[in-house]
Amino acid sequence: MKKGKMPVKLKELAESLVTFGKVNGADEVEISILDGYEFSVDVRLGKIENLVEAGSRSLGLRVIKDKKTAFASSSDLSKEALDHLVKNAIKRARLASPDEFSGLPALSKKRIDISSLKLFDPEIPNLDSKKKIALATESEKIALEDKRITNSHGSSFETREIRIIFANSNGFLEEYEQTFCGLSIGLLAGGTDNQVEDYWSSSKLHFKELDSPEEVAKKAVERTVRQIKPRKIKTQKVPVIFEPTMTSWLLGFLFACISGVSIYQKTSFLVDKLGKRIGNERMAVFDDGLMPGRLGTRPFDAEGVPSQKTLVMDKGILKNYLCNTYAARKLKLKSTGSSSGTSVSPSNFYLQAGNTSPEKIVSSLEKGLILVRTIGHGLNPVTGDISRGAFGLWVEKGEIVYPVSEITISGNLGKILNNIEMVGNDLDFRSPLAGPTIKIKELTVAGQ
Repeated sequence: MKKGKMPVKLKELAESLVTFGKVNGADEVEISILDGYEFSVDVRLGKIENLVEAGSRSLGLRVIKDKKTAFASSSDLSKEALDHLVKNAIKRARLASPDEFSGLPALSKKRIDISSLKLFDPEIPNLDSKKKIALATESEKIALEDKRITNSHGSSFETREIRIIFANSNGFLEEYEQTFCGLSIGLLAGGTDNQVEDYWSSSKLHFKELDSPEEVAKKAVERTVRQIKPRKIKTQKVPVIFEPTMTSWLLGFLFACISGVSIYQKTSFLVDKLGKRIGNERMAVFDDGLMPGRLGTRPFDAEGVPSQKTLVMDKGILKNYLCNTYAARKLKLKSTGSSSGTSVSPSNFYLQAGNTSPEKIVSSLEKGLILVRTIGHGLNPVTGDISRGAFGLWVEKGEIVYPVSEITISGNLGKILNNIEMVGNDLDFRSPLAGPTIKIKELTVAGQ
């Protein structure tokens, strides 16, 4: 971790607190410690607007007594403070309501080779602060050289270095280190009455894999200026092409609907759909926490359950819900290593790429929309219904003819999954939720 941080034997601390909790009456104890350093800078019109450089430590605690659970956390890691935290949590647990499904996961025999996951880049802790600032400044400067760009929302560069230590009373004791870096920029183009905006970003665990300022600026400019002078269109049902960023957004909604928490709470239209067809044969979806160097990769989840590759959907058939230990017990399933504490989170959740180029998908469109951005709310996991404000590019006879705005796209996730006609070959893991270009047979595009 960063120079100047006090060396603390955090692994020993976690282990000792587990023992302390058991001695003081807890049936089960879980300790997680996060030791981190972050740097972030926001630059707008060449000037620094915000700069953060800070280290932090925090400890999370879960204790269970007679199937009753209490949580606690502290950024004060002194012995006195932590002893009090544990004792107080055990007192509160005794006052809670029992829950037959509560409890730690059993200790798994499976062990992940953490080094093979390529989570830590030693170059990131050694990056000079001036260089970090220069990356943000240079990105914006390059973008503003394009005369079609009229203003900037600013550019940002950030790095994070974290060490995670996890221990529980079932015998789990592991730790790992992870780095992160990200570069982003937001731009505006067009006149006062006709202003458009967009952004681009690049995020990686390894600095050498990060897009250059030139690449980020060029992509942000391209995405912004293509929306200049948008037109309005009449309400109609047409085929819609989702760009990869929009496919990722759609997958985020799918994830919310197949989360074990949503299933046992019955807040998803996919309740009782395991083993049933929910999409067409082009659909293969995975959640994989073991992909080396990816943003969603981790050796174990927030309960110490080893990460795994889970087949979520195979040829349109729903194969698995994604569960933490609690959701798995409620649903009589097994944890998929997807815990983020009391909730569930994706690791690398992606739609498998097809064989068709994005260009060929666009050229196949006689008339329709390329969806490039959405705004607002309008996702209902209970029904699967979607209704969101949108921006896009209108296509006729396989060619982009003009940008469109002031539209709303509406449809249903279940129908969309069944109406995917083409899947692109451009899968790129730019975020933990990733998908290629896809073509949907028909959606309602509401305009004038």
